[in-house]
Amino acid sequence: MTTAPTTTSTAPPVAIPKTLVGQKALVTGANSGIGRAVAIALGEAGADVVVNYVVGDDAANEVVAAIRSHGVNAVACKADVSSEEQVAAMFREVVERFGTLDILVNNAGLQRDSAFQSMTLAQWNTVLGVNLTGQFLCAREAVREFMRRGVNPEVSCAAGKIICMSSVHQEIPWAGHANYASSKGGIKLLMESLAQEMAPHRIRVNAIAPGAIRTPINTGAWSTPEAYKSLMTLVPYGRIGEPEDIARAAVWLASDLSDYVVGTTLFVDGGMTLYPGFATGG
Repeated sequence: MTTAPTTTSTAPPVAIPKTLVGQKALVTGANSGIGRAVAIALGEAGADVVVNYVVGDDAANEVVAAIRSHGVNAVACKADVSSEEQVAAMFREVVERFGTLDILVNNAGLQRDSAFQSMTLAQWNTVLGVNLTGQFLCAREAVREFMRRGVNPEVSCAAGKIICMSSVHQEIPWAGHANYASSKGGIKLLMESLAQEMAPHRIRVNAIAPGAIRTPINTGAWSTPEAYKSLMTLVPYGRIGEPEDIARAAVWLASDLSDYVVGTTLFVDGGMTLYPGFATGG
């Protein structure tokens, strides 16, 4: 029997294992949506977490409180990831607070949608600046710390782990979102090139590509039964993704359970990249 899609279909609750005890993590864009869920899950897994954000002090402090409820440490750190100076200052604060860094989740991202012919240079530069340049700047600082410290086998098999938050739109073109799709395509090869270069240093770099996830950025796509039904034509698995679906994947990629996973994009999309329109022959 097939259940009709509703806006309340959710991921089943799954406990997070304590696979990150003693590790120090930084999650960018962590005061809402996917970043919030990832930061809390890393804390539940035993990591101390820095919650990066650029606006929304109260929301960031709420995430810090949620992480601390799992018996670990957490702090909020306000910084614009597209600013080289602010990123450098943030990483100095991370090392001063926690001593080192083991995990970077490059999550901060935004959209500035527009028909291509109407897209302004500011819209283009803002999206590429945060989504792609921001990942470069944060990854560069993380790599410097990982290489300085090296492998501490009592903490992890790897010297460090970087998770780049991408999107199914690193593969699927998206009309009206050329800046966003370009940034995610760039993340794919940034991640793969960095993974290739850093693997000999025992630094693991991977990516997660979410599909349709229930977050405030895309409320219009799932908040009514009609919108949800239309969205489900793109998702063979028949439900929208939840931020916790991405969070669990991030915990796994950050842990030694995935120690031999290097340079891989993990698609967490309910099958969206399976081109469901061809399921009946096209």
